[in-house]
Amino acid sequence: MEFMDWLRIGLGTLIIVAGVAFAARRGLFLNSLVRSGQPAVGRTGQLGRRAEAEATEVLGQKKLLQWVVPGVAHVFAFWGFLVLGITVLEAFVEVYVPGFWFPIIGTWAPVLFLIDLFIILVFVGIVIFAIIRLANNPVKDGRSSRFFGSHLGPAWMVLFMIFNVLWTLLLYRGAKVALHEADGGEPYTGAFLTDTVASWMNGLSVTALKWIESIGIILHIGVILGFLLIVLHSKHLHIFMAPINVAFSRRPNGLGPLLPMYSGGKPIDFEDPADDATFGVGRIEDFTWKDTLDFATCTECGRCQSQCPAWNTDKPLSPKLMIMNLREASFAKAPYVMAAQKANGGANPPLGEVDEAVLATMSVGVQAEVERPLVGSREGVAHQETDGYDAAGHRSNEGPVIDADALWSCTTCGACVHQCPVDIEHIDHFIDMRRYQVMIESEFPTELGGLFKNIENKGNPWGMNASSRNDWISEVDFDVRVFGMDGEDTIPDDVEYLFWVGCAGAFEDRAKRTTKAVAELLTIAGVNFMVLGEGETCTGDPARRAGNEFLFQMQGMQNVEVLNEVGAKKIVVTCPHCMNTIGREYPQIGGNYEVVHHSQLLGALVKEGRLTPVTEPDSGVGETVTYHDPCYLGRHNNVYVPPRDLVASVPGVDLVEMPRHGTESFCCGAGGARMWMEEKLGSRVNVNRADEAIATGATKVAVACPFCNVMLNDGVTMRQQEGSAQGVEVVDVATVLLDGVKAKTPA
Repeated sequence: MEFMDWLRIGLGTLIIVAGVAFAARRGLFLNSLVRSGQPAVGRTGQLGRRAEAEATEVLGQKKLLQWVVPGVAHVFAFWGFLVLGITVLEAFVEVYVPGFWFPIIGTWAPVLFLIDLFIILVFVGIVIFAIIRLANNPVKDGRSSRFFGSHLGPAWMVLFMIFNVLWTLLLYRGAKVALHEADGGEPYTGAFLTDTVASWMNGLSVTALKWIESIGIILHIGVILGFLLIVLHSKHLHIFMAPINVAFSRRPNGLGPLLPMYSGGKPIDFEDPADDATFGVGRIEDFTWKDTLDFATCTECGRCQSQCPAWNTDKPLSPKLMIMNLREASFAKAPYVMAAQKANGGANPPLGEVDEAVLATMSVGVQAEVERPLVGSREGVAHQETDGYDAAGHRSNEGPVIDADALWSCTTCGACVHQCPVDIEHIDHFIDMRRYQVMIESEFPTELGGLFKNIENKGNPWGMNASSRNDWISEVDFDVRVFGMDGEDTIPDDVEYLFWVGCAGAFEDRAKRTTKAVAELLTIAGVNFMVLGEGETCTGDPARRAGNEFLFQMQGMQNVEVLNEVGAKKIVVTCPHCMNTIGREYPQIGGNYEVVHHSQLLGALVKEGRLTPVTEPDSGVGETVTYHDPCYLGRHNNVYVPPRDLVASVPGVDLVEMPRHGTESFCCGAGGARMWMEEKLGSRVNVNRADEAIATGATKVAVACPFCNVMLNDGVTMRQQEGSAQGVEVVDVATVLLDGVKAKTPA
């Protein structure tokens, strides 16, 4: 062997051994970090859906392509590295075997063409990424930039390293092809770009080409391993973590139900909880391994942040920054957590206790992290003059990990989860922290105390008497069957649906209008239905989203007992929150029912011809309507089309969409128990949405949720008082349909 061969082998081996050793060390730490989390339940079933997710979300980049330009750039980069992986492996082999090509595919024209094509596409991709980052500069744009708070330094370094991968790849492969042709070999077909680089080396001696090839290989593997180490120590860790996180993510239809509460991987028995049961999450080490995997997977892309209703109305909550803060805290506290678990036989020290012996062996920084509360007020800490962030969006490490104001600003709308390209489950983490704050710390917004008391004592959030649940019936001129009024023990066989009126539908005036409209439409269509009347009580949705799992369990078990006793099977609701809770969360406590939203049932009745909307002169039906997607009907349950079809079925109605609609719909601000909390920070979410609806020029804003009805009515009313929304009315889709159906009988 020549000197250059010994040099290539020596330097190459040194780089490979050092790079692999450091990467392996980091990999072992990350593995230990994730495994230090609590057990996660239900993460290995539904193999078919998980395989489909890997195919569509990882290989197909489905969620990334929701944003076309950055999505296409990411496709170029992702698939580029899959294809170029062939050349990377060849380079490592070439350290020891000069001129190595993979058998068959190594010099196959289609493969050579794809390699060169993707070298160009990856370069195009990093140029697009650079332009996007420059156009969304957080120092210049502040909170409006989706990269506000992201670590941009490492991101720019990664783009630079990708560029280095490309030019070193072309350098060594160009010399390799030139050397092949200098030795009398036939030119390779397909390698159009590599051939061009090789042509620049025409006239160089064989020795010079060998030196260029050897230097190129050493540079290339050095860049690859350097890139690997940067990835393992930065937010680009998602390159490896994302496919794993997607594989273990929840796979419900829509966002689905909240997870039950577990302690140590076992369901909590709320009637007789274990003495050492952990309620919610009060420490970093209380999160599950899947939660920790979520934190490590965050790409800091800011898609969640850009869609968050709280962030868009100047509140301190950014889903991205919450996950980043949790990630940084989990990494910083990891040495203590893992050492304490080892000292305690794999278990965490009891809640509220610290293993002082282990803590004494930790660095000052780790000790400070252990003493740092998970949730609390950030009042008085650095950067507080800008909601806790500096100009670039970076937060001080002083104070708690999570700002209590940020935690309680969440509406659980699900926009963050829907937007996340790597399937991070933000809402689950936020609710788990709320659960601990409510049930262990008793730290929650004061308004929620009234909510909890009303639900517990009166069975509804408004604190109304149960005897008033049937008052709406006296306001209609048709018969409504109430369970038990004729001495029934179970729902009669001739009843097609149990109509779950809900608390809002029974007590709130605007929602009662919807209740009466639905009841009248069902009567006109000849649908036999029955209501429970005083047998209803709050489903517990507001309590659960506010973190009071005890109260939810109490309400839920009471309702399930009643529904099972009366033999309920098919239930129609007007509230998406009731729909989600009864249909998707009650199975967790023994209640299994077929639950449909009123827009779905009414839409089916229109298609069957049992309801016929028409427009006649002077009926007043013909008008422009815009539809607001409720979060719990849309993103949470994937019901988007039926309400629109219902509105569009009325002749003369022109349906116009708001800019943010469908899966990108903007929240009304009521979810997550925010309906009962004062909005003291930033601007009002419901007014933001009302402004968007008013801007369409529609005379009616159609909704399909009583919470949305209240919030948007309040927003529109505020603008009407200011003189900017005259003639705009907020109504339920059922009211729009009823106006159309009754129009055939002129007054």
